[in-house]
Amino acid sequence: MTLLPLPAFSDNYIWMLHDGQQALVVDPGEAAPVLDALRATGLPLRAILVTHHHGDHTGGVQELREATGAQVYGPAQEPMPEPIARLSQGDAVTALGLRLQVLDVPGHTSGHIAYYCPDVDGAPVLFCGDTLFSGGCGRLFEGTPAQMQASLDALAALPGDTRVCCAHEYTLSNLKFARAVEPHNQALLQYTSACETLRQQGRPTLPALMATERNINPFLRTREPDVARAAQGFDAQVDPTDAVAVLAALRQWKNEFR
Repeated sequence: MTLLPLPAFSDNYIWMLHDGQQALVVDPGEAAPVLDALRATGLPLRAILVTHHHGDHTGGVQELREATGAQVYGPAQEPMPEPIARLSQGDAVTALGLRLQVLDVPGHTSGHIAYYCPDVDGAPVLFCGDTLFSGGCGRLFEGTPAQMQASLDALAALPGDTRVCCAHEYTLSNLKFARAVEPHNQALLQYTSACETLRQQGRPTLPALMATERNINPFLRTREPDVARAAQGFDAQVDPTDAVAVLAALRQWKNEFR
């Protein structure tokens, strides 16, 4: 299997997975990068997977469906153009000989879903849209802090070797904030250096590994004393023993962070 992040817009990734015979894509905000990749590989597109309804994740769906005849899959509870196979927790997509499990991960939007395959060439893969980023998480446009905490807890419980395929190249800006939260986190400092090198080389920082995210991402570390104290430093009213309150404070701090 080949896993490719196709750059789109200024910082989006449209993920393509193919087996040399056929392909699927995740969150095609525009069609051109996908059509270019299909022409370059000579592969047919069999499936289009969508995590949530935002235009930078769906803008290319109709053109791709018309050009390729691919089946479109997406969240059951979000406004999506028909025809679409609507999915929620417990459903699965079968494509390329793989079974991708659907996870409900509300927070960024109210009906956001993720796709998880436990074995792609021996290691798991997660397509998480805008719920989890390397070093960060999505803004809470529609969901609540409690929903986002539950969603991130569910994703963080996945195996450590899970390849985390986020939809944006936000890593360096997220890590700048993460260092403000945990300035003495050595794993974070080392990861930042590695990611800076990748970007200097023009390479993506993704996919990340879930084991790494558990060690460096403040939004997966809301129960860590240092993270809770930092959140309380931003908002003195935060109960440091309440992970949801810590996450809410971190998210507001990140929204304001420059």
